[in-house]
Amino acid sequence: MVRSCNSEQIIDMDLFDLNGKIALVTGASQGIGYALAKGLAQAGAEVYLNARNPSKLERAIKSLQTEGFQCIGLPFDVTNSAQVENAMEKVTNQSGTLDIIINNAGIIRRHRMEEYPQQDWEDVIKTDLTAPFIIGKEAARYMIPQRSGKIINICSLMSEIGRDSVGAYTAAKGGLKMLTKNMATEWGRYNIQVNGIGPGYIATPINEEYRAEGNPLNEYILSRTPAGRWGKPEDLVGSAIFLASSASDYVNGHILYVDGGVLSTFGNPD
Repeated sequence: MVRSCNSEQIIDMDLFDLNGKIALVTGASQGIGYALAKGLAQAGAEVYLNARNPSKLERAIKSLQTEGFQCIGLPFDVTNSAQVENAMEKVTNQSGTLDIIINNAGIIRRHRMEEYPQQDWEDVIKTDLTAPFIIGKEAARYMIPQRSGKIINICSLMSEIGRDSVGAYTAAKGGLKMLTKNMATEWGRYNIQVNGIGPGYIATPINEEYRAEGNPLNEYILSRTPAGRWGKPEDLVGSAIFLASSASDYVNGHILYVDGGVLSTFGNPD
């Protein structure tokens, strides 16, 4: 326990302790997913990392294990119901329970709406919206009987606003926001909290080219973000630990935007 300057106020830091908790993070071989998996492990959780690419997943696992964290690789396709079911069964058979899910796996395909290929549209919707439904539904089968669980869906600032060439992504992330709220509505009675994190523009390997100096999109994002910088994957860790811990036991159906202030402003008039 940590006592504040006011002796009558006591902060119980055990609220954020994840020791003994079992977590599964999808899309965790790099970027945001890797940072969130590491953050949960630092808070004490045993973490299963998912990715479709076994070699990249193995590198991520070795990196975390070298630092002394309890992490296990779990390669499967988040859009495949049978593979998801088998993965959940493996987690619960091996660890005895399933306490935390972070639905992070996602893709983006950029085309103008009038030229958007239907197959690309369907791929994005399937990965970014249908997969969290599949995983959430399967996780609930274990969490409902144990009367506890935390599901965190990685939404986006695009759950609220649009931008040229990312129509499928905004549709999926907008849908994920509402899926989060409906999961919370249906499963809250079982002491399952379902919330979302809405990242802003986060620097990851998939957007490296857009962050180059002189790139118009980079200049726009820096000017549009009150914080004046791209976010780092680590900027999301505190929110994830909060939503995964008992500190958030009465928080349900909420989307926590971690965007440097983008959604709070119309932009810099200068």
